[in-house]
Amino acid sequence: MADIIEIMKQKIEILNKASKAYYQEDTEIMSNMEFDRLYDELAELERETGIVLSNSPTVRVGYELLSELPKERHEKPMLSLDKTKDIKSLAEWLGNRVGVLSWKLDGITIVLTYSDGNLVKAVTRGNGEIGEVVTNNVKVFRNIPLSITCKKNLVIRGEAVIGYSDFERINNSIENVGARFKNPRNLCSGSVRHLNNKITAERSVYFFAFSIVKSEDLDFDNSRANQLEWLKKQGFDIVQYKVVNSANLKEAVQWFSDRIAKYDYPADGLVLSYDDLSYSESLGSTAKFPRDSIAFKWQDEIKKTKLLKIEWSTSRTGLINPIAVFEPVELEGTTVKRASVHNISVMESLKLGIGDTILVYKANMIIPQISQNLTMSGPVKTPENCPVCSGKTLIREENDVKFLYCTNDECIAKKIKSFTHFVSRDAMGIEGLSEATMEKFISMGFIKKYADIFMLDEHKTAIIEMEGFGEKSFNRLWNAVNKAKKTNTVRLLYSLGIPNIGLSNAKLICRNFSYEWERIENATFEQLTNIPGIGDVIANEFIKFFRDERNKSTVSELISVLEIEKPDELDNKQIFSNLQFVVTGSLQHFSNRSELKNLIESYGGKVTNSVTSKTNYLINNDSMSGSSKNKKARELGISIISENTLLDWIDRGLPPGSEPV
Repeated sequence: MADIIEIMKQKIEILNKASKAYYQEDTEIMSNMEFDRLYDELAELERETGIVLSNSPTVRVGYELLSELPKERHEKPMLSLDKTKDIKSLAEWLGNRVGVLSWKLDGITIVLTYSDGNLVKAVTRGNGEIGEVVTNNVKVFRNIPLSITCKKNLVIRGEAVIGYSDFERINNSIENVGARFKNPRNLCSGSVRHLNNKITAERSVYFFAFSIVKSEDLDFDNSRANQLEWLKKQGFDIVQYKVVNSANLKEAVQWFSDRIAKYDYPADGLVLSYDDLSYSESLGSTAKFPRDSIAFKWQDEIKKTKLLKIEWSTSRTGLINPIAVFEPVELEGTTVKRASVHNISVMESLKLGIGDTILVYKANMIIPQISQNLTMSGPVKTPENCPVCSGKTLIREENDVKFLYCTNDECIAKKIKSFTHFVSRDAMGIEGLSEATMEKFISMGFIKKYADIFMLDEHKTAIIEMEGFGEKSFNRLWNAVNKAKKTNTVRLLYSLGIPNIGLSNAKLICRNFSYEWERIENATFEQLTNIPGIGDVIANEFIKFFRDERNKSTVSELISVLEIEKPDELDNKQIFSNLQFVVTGSLQHFSNRSELKNLIESYGGKVTNSVTSKTNYLINNDSMSGSSKNKKARELGISIISENTLLDWIDRGLPPGSEPV
């Protein structure tokens, strides 16, 4: 069963990725036939197993907006765990019994109730006695089974968490720094308890089951580990665990310790529970703690070092973050020499001064932090000018916390999105320059304009010394940059990020001007609007961009470091000869259907209004819609294609059916 569930998860991931690409990113990563085949296979597996996961494309949980969350008292109080930081004490607690050691995930504990195989209720831990009912929110978690094979009444507990990678992505999308979340647990709490579960659905919340509270007539052979494995077979993701005894406990703790630095989900320690369920039940609890489980917290490794300087890093929002640079120390097996100071208020409270003796540690064994300043000679003076653009800075107070900002709207650090687009796959296609890396390079002053990317070798030494980089990483990046120097006018035009000039329009424009850059950038409004598929809006944005002196200078510098190659001309003028098309639904690349019709006719095709037996292709970006034209096309066996498929044929100069699309 576990293998089948894993296959279902893989199919769900592929289908959801294809849907996102099609509906949100205007691209196709699989044919409609392949999508339908995978969808049908998934639906069949769901019927066979009786398990339906919450993120399956076969189900759609409705969104709801509440004025407040209902409250409910738990059948059994949910107590906190007693804790220790000493492995010897942990071993003494376990004694000669068998235990289950697992992550202590740092999220929100949720109690789930299933009846007749369906999820009927979800309640937060709350204060341990009374929780909040969040059933519809939980239904939009990424990995909750909405239906399971077990038809008995079942109550389980688990932890709702948001991973570090999703936390960074969501936080970086929030422009107002004062509104950003402090940590993944804080974000998870707000997401799980949000009154609009559409927001919950967008937050990438995951659930990991860790115990069964109540089960009717289910036999787990008196083993907690067997409980977890049974939950796994029902479709739940379970908390990662190891079965331990006095002989292997220390080794198991070390196993978890070695992995926490790369573990994507927040964990603030481990939980050790007795495997024997009957024995656990007989122990009962104290007034504060259950007696069958104990938490293990890692000892923070703290090192003394010397503060060398404060670096100031400008982000895309204009926020300028102070970063402490100190003499390198070994922490949790890695060399650490930098730590974020977060904001001006934290810097002032620590009274950081150059040369101060500070204590540093890794929060949750991952994030370098300053715990204490022993000499307190500061604070360091805040800069009056932005380190990236030299614009004036300003201290703003948000929620009683001081932040430093760059006031220059044209600061290059605020244009990180344009740089990320510039190096993206269909633009210049430079592998290894992620948004996070780009932001670092810009904040360090290595990149101030597009052309600087192709001169990063001037900063080789500094880049190699940056955390997360090294000689090999730089060489891979520099090879990718050199490879991208050889490009063509389509990539160049698309990379500039001109509004409404997507990849398809860039191809249309460049082809019309025979891929000659001088003709392209000097195109007139009339020339542009004469191109089938290019309307007034696109032409206006194009002309506006190339009339701007700063843009012209940027492009001129860029061309000076590039090698622009001209693609072979393709004889594609009549590739749609003898083919009939029908267009329906909303358009993405054309302002109206007339533009699309003109383009098809220019390649020899014919566009009609009704789907008949003579129709070869129906163009509809929503191939899954239940429109009358879609239904008719399916009845007649006519292919439903997207604009992107059509434009791909045009770009390749290939008639439909000449190669797989």
